[in-house]
Amino acid sequence: MVLKQAKIEKRLFTKPTANLLRAMAVVSPLALSACQSFVDLAADPSLSPSKSPVIAENVRSGRLARLGAAQHPRILETYGGEYSNVALERMVAGIVGKLVTVSDNPTQVYQISILDSPVVNAFALPGGYLYVSRGLLALASDSAELAAVIAHEMAHVTSNHGILRQKREKENVLAERIVSDVLRDKEAGRRALVRGKLDLAQFSRNQELEADAVGIAAIGEAGYDPYAAAAFQQRMAAFNAYRSASGADDQGIDFLSTHPSTPQRVALAVGHARKFGGRGTGTRDRESYMRGVNGMLFGDSADEGYVRSQRYSHVGLGITFEFPDGFDIENRPEAVLGGRQSDGAAIRFDGDDLPQNASLTEYIASGWVEGLDVSSVRAASINGLEAATAKASVGRWDFDVTVVRANGAVYRILTAAPSGSSELTSLANKVRSSFRVLSKAEKAELKPLRIRILKAEAGDTVASMAARMRDVSNAQTLFRVLNGVPEGEEPEAGKLYKIVTQ
Repeated sequence: MVLKQAKIEKRLFTKPTANLLRAMAVVSPLALSACQSFVDLAADPSLSPSKSPVIAENVRSGRLARLGAAQHPRILETYGGEYSNVALERMVAGIVGKLVTVSDNPTQVYQISILDSPVVNAFALPGGYLYVSRGLLALASDSAELAAVIAHEMAHVTSNHGILRQKREKENVLAERIVSDVLRDKEAGRRALVRGKLDLAQFSRNQELEADAVGIAAIGEAGYDPYAAAAFQQRMAAFNAYRSASGADDQGIDFLSTHPSTPQRVALAVGHARKFGGRGTGTRDRESYMRGVNGMLFGDSADEGYVRSQRYSHVGLGITFEFPDGFDIENRPEAVLGGRQSDGAAIRFDGDDLPQNASLTEYIASGWVEGLDVSSVRAASINGLEAATAKASVGRWDFDVTVVRANGAVYRILTAAPSGSSELTSLANKVRSSFRVLSKAEKAELKPLRIRILKAEAGDTVASMAARMRDVSNAQTLFRVLNGVPEGEEPEAGKLYKIVTQ
């Protein structure tokens, strides 16, 4: 959950749906066309990234660039801003520079932003705006794999996929309006709308496959290993499996959901790569890539707070609390969410801005809680902090609502369970009783995790290298995923590998 000006953004508790965890997260929609080696910067200063990059006038004044420019600030706000790291910026700029020289439009100017987000994502906006998250940079294992991702997104730009997708989506919205406002035969209209949505989805898949083909051709012509595209698609599938097994499988839109790695897609990518020759063609540039990501943040940043095991802690806000065992935790910009698959129970933590003298009991009854039992509102104290609690019911869900004031801010803990569940009160008590203010010593000890690069020594194994990782789930599996080490293989002596630690 992102800290903004020492306050937490206001988010309202929304009516639950069948997917309670999704309903408890309010996400602002953005229309994205979603779907890297060191260079001599002195020799080619145009490849040097900038905090305020200059876009060529012919690009800036174009209609496509205006569309991208309008969305750019919203993208940065949604993904935590830009991640400032000179080594990474140079590496990404160098890869983009190589790809531009072999593209069909070498005059196209690109603005590249590294997003300060642990989410694995990369996408493009019309007009040459390219984005790659540090989460994706952590997942890639060499320059060729990152080049494959960037070339894929550049293909979306050069093919105007964003504009085509936007047109189809507008047509779909119009169809929805016709169904809801005009047609008398609602069922026939619904079937027509479903067919239209399937056509839109198929159109999107065709765009992705087209971008795969164009991107693989580009990295091959730029001298990178064209088989890196298929390798990264398989890496995404492995990371998705790790994320699901670790209970960190969120339902947000990211590169893993918009670019699903299927056997068919991998086979097609290998087929495109074969046009350049057998495996081993081109460079992977692993060592330069590893040096570039060394020291990069991994996972949550200080602004978002840290999830370690079942505990959430935020140094800037000075607070901490724990989710009950069995709850999968997701740290989103707008809230921290916990969900239990066995029965659908869910917990949401967020905050609101209230005057210092505002009554917490009056605040609970002010209308933001749907289905509130007004008679249940009670003043309370949690570990010496002013608080208030209440009950609510909507549909097939019962809710426990807690608000607590700490360090001048007001926080909300919303616990939901199926109607009549005997566990609601105990779950809510576990969460709120764990809420407290961090001590000075605890704040000093909480530090972000980072990617560290180690050279494997003779005798090193996956187990020995993964043992050096901290505060991650299934360390050996994560080590294999981050470094592209298949099951049954061990690290090679003298080769560089990524681990996650402070």
